[in-house]
Amino acid sequence: MSTMRDDSREIEDVEQAVVQAGSAEAGGQQEIVPLWRNRDFLLLTGGQAVSLMGSQVSQLAFPLLMLALTHSPAQAGFMAAVRGLPFALLCLPAGALVDRWNRKRVMILCDTGRALALGSIPLALLLGHLTFVQLYLVALTEGTLFVFFNMADAASLPHIVAKRQLPDATAQALLAESVSSLLGPALGGLLYGIATMLPFGADAVSYAVSVFSLFFIRAEFQEEWAVTQKQNLWKEIGAGLHWLWHEPLVRFIAILTGGITFPVVGYGLILIVIAQRQHASPSTIGLIFGCGGIGSILGALLAGPLQRRFSFAQMLIGATWVWALTWLLFAIAPNPFVLGIVTALSFIVVPIYTGTQYSYRMAVIPDALQGRVNSVFRLIAFGTQPLGLTLTGVLLQAIGPVATVLALFIPQFILSIAVTFNQHVRDAKPISEMK
Repeated sequence: MSTMRDDSREIEDVEQAVVQAGSAEAGGQQEIVPLWRNRDFLLLTGGQAVSLMGSQVSQLAFPLLMLALTHSPAQAGFMAAVRGLPFALLCLPAGALVDRWNRKRVMILCDTGRALALGSIPLALLLGHLTFVQLYLVALTEGTLFVFFNMADAASLPHIVAKRQLPDATAQALLAESVSSLLGPALGGLLYGIATMLPFGADAVSYAVSVFSLFFIRAEFQEEWAVTQKQNLWKEIGAGLHWLWHEPLVRFIAILTGGITFPVVGYGLILIVIAQRQHASPSTIGLIFGCGGIGSILGALLAGPLQRRFSFAQMLIGATWVWALTWLLFAIAPNPFVLGIVTALSFIVVPIYTGTQYSYRMAVIPDALQGRVNSVFRLIAFGTQPLGLTLTGVLLQAIGPVATVLALFIPQFILSIAVTFNQHVRDAKPISEMK
């Protein structure tokens, strides 16, 4: 019992120091620079847009390669699950460690490692020695480095733009991501059709571009307190858990995000299986995926104005219902053309939902706890993705794509009802009123 009290006291000490650091930060005056003139914001957004485009290219190529080698949707699902496994295992310690370490340096090292890992695939193909073991190791390596990069990246935006600019900055970052989602899959299908190695080589180059852009960003990605103050690692993780547990709205958003993401995380595999049954070529499949980018661009353009027009509750509730209902359209798409339209429609809501919840939690989480709280949040929200990917692959093989879509709609429908009646969502304070 005494040990538990001591641990709780140390967690409270950490949080108290965080509050003091946050108060000192709030006391200063932050110069508001328009986003289009913010050099660091443009570098970060541009570099990540290129990197995300490369990820979209290889994200399409991986299941195509696995399906070509094994003819098994379940095997393709297992491959995707291996990439997501490190997130579930390493998310919490990674969040605490990026609060200790230099976040920018972490991002540079991680993308360097990912460039080398993806670059090994075209090299092995050229030498004629590509094996399943290498593919799984690349997926595991890339997934591990993604965890640390993602934790550091999540905390970077509040250090590059002012708090009141977070909704617009998030919307513009999502717009850049959406453009990547539009161009990446189409390019991935085209490159894969030319040569199997090209999509993976392109992704390796995109990570190199990200590293290059990060080197030229002047801003630091955390306050000095976060680097100099170090406690026991697990007690630091406990401070993040403690903060999130006592913030019921952020806790609910994490559960909501996990609940609506889990059923759809394998959408790419579902799309590929549906499209292949409709006799679509790899380049056509790439165009179908690219239609998601068109929808994402429209959603990203709408995200900022909608957040200024509607309350947080209206945005979160409306986006959740649209997310769930548009999912059903995949079950009735009769041909690749309609499948592309459905993909575009379903992706409109993704940046709207993401921008709404992301900008809100970035505004409320103290800086020195960003890595730890975000790691807990993301573990809850995305930690079940390997299970979701595996389940999608198994369901596709057992009951087919249409029944799989209908089965995966059920949890989305239940959570849409839950968010509608959640009082913490209804009472949420606007970001503009936060200090």
